[in-house]
Amino acid sequence: MTSVTVRRVASKRDETAFIKLPWAIYAGDPNWVPPLLMDRRKLIDRKNNPFYRHAAMEMFLAERGGERVGRIAAIVNDNHNREHGENIGFFGFFECVDDPAVAKALFDAAADWLRGRGVTAMRGPASPSVNDEYGLLIEGFTPPRILMAYNPPYYQGLAEGYGFVKAKDLYAYHLSQVRVAASKLARVADVIERRASVKIRTIDFGNFDAEVALLRELYTRGWERNWGEVPMDEEEFRYVAKDLKAIADPDLIIIAEVGGKPVGFGMTLPDLNQILIRNRRGWLLPALVRILLFRKRMDTVRIVILGVLPEYANAGVGSILFYETARHARLKGFDYGEASWVIEDNVMMTRGAEMMNAVRAKTYRVYQYPLAPRD
Repeated sequence: MTSVTVRRVASKRDETAFIKLPWAIYAGDPNWVPPLLMDRRKLIDRKNNPFYRHAAMEMFLAERGGERVGRIAAIVNDNHNREHGENIGFFGFFECVDDPAVAKALFDAAADWLRGRGVTAMRGPASPSVNDEYGLLIEGFTPPRILMAYNPPYYQGLAEGYGFVKAKDLYAYHLSQVRVAASKLARVADVIERRASVKIRTIDFGNFDAEVALLRELYTRGWERNWGEVPMDEEEFRYVAKDLKAIADPDLIIIAEVGGKPVGFGMTLPDLNQILIRNRRGWLLPALVRILLFRKRMDTVRIVILGVLPEYANAGVGSILFYETARHARLKGFDYGEASWVIEDNVMMTRGAEMMNAVRAKTYRVYQYPLAPRD
């Protein structure tokens, strides 16, 4: 069999090949949601994306017999290592034909580049960070919700065959308005809200800059103890917020206040993947037309972020945010939701999902592989 060669992405033409490779991997897969080509270019734009001000990334393409058969990126996120006192690197954007030899060549290329940066382990997939598509899907092979990862089932075997081991599992919970209405949470939310004097308001897009600053402060403080979480700096947070504003519904971004003080928030997005799954070429204009025509047909949302400041974690505020998220979604006509992702040992979030009669529908796995120093 023709040998596999892996080479560094070194030109704009290579970048285009890197971005478009998934179209070959997922040809004929009805569950795959093609990304927008424009969004993929922004995500890997090491010149203008502020993530790369504190992270280095190298991208690779695998070829065999003149055909492109895989891709991978190797990433060192300095902010992650500083935040968690680790010395690790990441792999991301992994796509591969069903061939262990190709996967090994890709993982070897990423590992070798990371060793050259002096790190001692490779974790992932992170494309390119914990704040983007994260984890390898190992259970629940159905179309992904907005901004969630998807991959073929055989990727698990490729990763574990190389020697990757589990670092952490991430869960996606499916919710329905019928089950929420019958849940324990529906019966006690009003009591909790009155007892804790919690007020819920929606985000004010008319005061966008101030609201973004508030959400960043809550996010930084509320998630700082989570495994693998890396706070975004101000520039990075605004960069992401600007993109999300284009697809967000302000009625689905809610802020909890106690005594007039913001103490937590939840961000829920309409699942545009229900529309984008039919945009097979990833072009922007057809996607916009489809969204305008079919937006009212969407019946599902994704709860992307939900949390409270640590000092309010035991005051029931998280439960209220869960319930109010469901209520606001119901008022907008959404029957279903997905809470994702939830770290397997995040007790507050898993209990909240269970109180809403949620069903665990998907599992994503974050893997790790030790890197011995170069000889």
